[in-house]
Amino acid sequence: MAELLKSRRVVLKEYVEGYPTEEHMELLPAADVDEAAAAEEGSVLVKNLYLSCDPYMRPKMSRPVGQSSYTSAFVPGAAITGYGVSQVVKSSRPGFAPGDLVRGITGWEDYSVIKPPFTGLLAKIQPDAGVPLSYYTGILGMPGLTAYAGFHHICSPKAGETVFVSAASGAVGQLVGQFARLAGCRVVGSAGSDEKVELLKKKFGFHDAFNYKSEGDDLAGALKRRFPEGIDVYFENVGGKMLEAALLNMRTHGRIAVCGLISQYNLTAGEKEGGTGVRNLECLVTKRVRMQGFIEPDHKHVYPEYEAWVVPHIREGRVVYVEDVAEGLEAAPGALIGLFHGRNVGKQVRASYWTIAN
Repeated sequence: MAELLKSRRVVLKEYVEGYPTEEHMELLPAADVDEAAAAEEGSVLVKNLYLSCDPYMRPKMSRPVGQSSYTSAFVPGAAITGYGVSQVVKSSRPGFAPGDLVRGITGWEDYSVIKPPFTGLLAKIQPDAGVPLSYYTGILGMPGLTAYAGFHHICSPKAGETVFVSAASGAVGQLVGQFARLAGCRVVGSAGSDEKVELLKKKFGFHDAFNYKSEGDDLAGALKRRFPEGIDVYFENVGGKMLEAALLNMRTHGRIAVCGLISQYNLTAGEKEGGTGVRNLECLVTKRVRMQGFIEPDHKHVYPEYEAWVVPHIREGRVVYVEDVAEGLEAAPGALIGLFHGRNVGKQVRASYWTIAN
């Protein structure tokens, strides 16, 4: 008789108000995997190899209020879900067989039973692509497509234009900066430490970068010094005071792609109600700036185009990617929390012990 598979899982204990802590999550002891569920039509049982930690997961930890998000909230007591790279163990879905490597939405577990409609989002990974498997949670996953679609399809850059990227050392920002350089643009990024600033300039090829924490309240002045003639394209990851400063420095007919607003995710209800809102919005009118929010799921159809474009750049060293890998499922809560305190350098990934060992 075959030995039953056992799996640990990380669950959300309760909805979060303000900054989350590791106390809001719990790693449950290993329990038997419901392998019979994988026999249901369209279902797949996978072993999770890499799990992605992403800022969009923070709003999913809050109590749902109306239609405040494009994706449903986590359920307390249930496994946290997110993008991952996995290996198929059993499959009742045509086209997927044991041993296949896949990417898609999975659970923060050792093993997950993925059911429809989420199995419809699974995509096979060809191991002969010549890139690390972990890249499919980052540069070849959701962050990579986000950077490509947001920059090339929404911002419509032209050679010679100026580009500003906030949170520029993160999973998306580091790619936008490199894509801007390849497009013949002058690119400047902001980050939260001197170490990250050096990474932007020396590793990713940004033309300039600055530590926003060293600029005090004069973010507008910091941008003015680096963009004396204004910003053509702003790739927005932060919001708040950074957005206010960027609005003042936009050029006429500039474009702003709103990818995320990480400065706002941990505000309490009271802080949101007592806030002043975003200032300088009149610049959208006076400068005829186009500002557009977007999400990666709306651009899935672009992935083949993106993959065909970026893989040769990766192989030939024209695009590089930095990952911050936390080992073991037990490290996942701390890795996610670290995103909101700027602890990560590059794309935050959680790797299974067997992946590290093998």
